[in-house]
Amino acid sequence: MTAPGPPPFAREAILGTALLAAASGLACGHPKPRYAFPPAETPAIGTTVEGVASWYGPGYDGKRTSSGEVFDQDALTAAHYAWAFGTRVKVTLQSTGRSVVVRINDRFPNHKGRVIDLSRAAARAIGLIGPGTGMVRLEVVS
Repeated sequence: MTAPGPPPFAREAILGTALLAAASGLACGHPKPRYAFPPAETPAIGTTVEGVASWYGPGYDGKRTSSGEVFDQDALTAAHYAWAFGTRVKVTLQSTGRSVVVRINDRFPNHKGRVIDLSRAAARAIGLIGPGTGMVRLEVVS
């Protein structure tokens, strides 16, 4: 006599879990596809751009940035989708008129229509923390 197998609902659950794992790529060990950033650009000093800025910090503090340095949400840094690491940018929030100079040290995908993603400290300096996003003017400085 053979031992009975799992009840039908258990077999379906096991099969469903296996299918989900295979579909998500976990079963075969393939990592999630990563966003391919465009080649870095070195903007000329004086280059200006206007657009929407956002900020990031708490969930990323202490993790590696795209440049390889450790992210410090309390430093005056920012992520840009294409400008070279080390580029210094004066960011002015149009609604407050306040400005801060940040250093680009990270990347973010450009699919959200934003021009820059500021560290928490930079966002606080210009009054962007509360609204979360806002229209800014970027100016590349020396």
